[in-house]
Amino acid sequence: MTGGTTVPVRAVEPAEMRAALPRARTALARAARQDPDPPSGRLRALRAAFLDTHTDAVYTELTTGRDRAPRLAELAAAAGDAFPGLVPTTAQLAADRALPQARKAGHEIDLGVLFARILHSPVSGRHLMGALLRPTARALDLLPAFTATGTADLGSVRLERRDGVARLTMCRDDCLNAEDERQVDDMETAVDLALLDPGAELCLLRGGEMTHPRYRGKRVFSAGINLKSLHAGDISLAGFLLRRELGYLHKILRGLNLDDGTHRHRPGTAKPWVAAVDTFAIGGGMQILLVVDHVLAASDAYLSLPAAQEGIVPGAANFRLPRYTGPRLARRIVLEGHRIHATDPEARLLVDEVHPPDRLDRAVEQSLDRLRGPAVAANRRMLNITEEDPEAFRTYMAEFALEQALRLHSPDVIEKVGRFSGGGTAPPVPPG
Repeated sequence: MTGGTTVPVRAVEPAEMRAALPRARTALARAARQDPDPPSGRLRALRAAFLDTHTDAVYTELTTGRDRAPRLAELAAAAGDAFPGLVPTTAQLAADRALPQARKAGHEIDLGVLFARILHSPVSGRHLMGALLRPTARALDLLPAFTATGTADLGSVRLERRDGVARLTMCRDDCLNAEDERQVDDMETAVDLALLDPGAELCLLRGGEMTHPRYRGKRVFSAGINLKSLHAGDISLAGFLLRRELGYLHKILRGLNLDDGTHRHRPGTAKPWVAAVDTFAIGGGMQILLVVDHVLAASDAYLSLPAAQEGIVPGAANFRLPRYTGPRLARRIVLEGHRIHATDPEARLLVDEVHPPDRLDRAVEQSLDRLRGPAVAANRRMLNITEEDPEAFRTYMAEFALEQALRLHSPDVIEKVGRFSGGGTAPPVPPG
């Protein structure tokens, strides 16, 4: 300051983000100090430009030369500490997380930029996806007790080993198995335990009995994403939307990554999966059916993907569904919310067996018996390699990371989830 005159602060230019990493790093931190909170579009563009040039160097540093395998939330926190200005600070994210969705500052869009750039990189993206296929620390802690007893009550998921089958029962009877971050954590833990358990040859996923007046005493598979949790701001990009797709759903399809550094193939880390649909599989519930090996449904059940009506992207369903149904029917299901009843002719594309509700239990056991055998796991692995290219999936998830982050903060989504802001814990009752 000279003679009472303030010297203007020079704005950081996009070209500075393409400089050598030390200089670009300093410029990015300066840009963040100049920017308001919530961040402007200019800072977001600078962050994207920085990552366009330095993604692999950033990821290598955050993972100590790719020797570490951090979870998504850990990776975001580490990025904020190591590269000031690259993502919102831990304090900013925590403050944002405490707010309802309509009042959030949009900080998770910047996390979407980070995760999208990492996943787009063949080097960093492959490493991250492999890291997220590792068993969770919670599962490893619980494994000795589960191996010994064959039972685990995780809260929203019960796990029982019986007759060589790991039986996962979704039991959020308060919300018709509508998923929130608690259930995603419980599901990933249960999937890890089922795959790690040497006493389980294959796995079964089914919904438990509900207490909701309309469905009291009936099994329900899943009502999809918990829209009340979304309205309350409790559905995060790292803890739910990406973790679900790259965590337990991907593990059901691919199995676990137990690489110990020797790069030897470890048999038994992927197993056959059967899903039994009672009443309905909506949204995320229907998405589960796209990664299992055999689907049974009660004759009065239905499937639907209402994500477009809710304003969001239905996970990896857009990537996987056309493989089952063809592109025209997939568009009707995703874009128009077309419902598939188990008895409809087109249901045969998504459901292997349909039985009256009172005969479903027996049919489930018969289907499990048919999937036993030492060569089943090896052949399902080869089928999955053929049907779903891991590189194409990685590219899809890179696009999804940013697209879904943008959708979460779109005005139409805010307005729609605001309808579900009333009291109680149950989501809206799906129409019968």
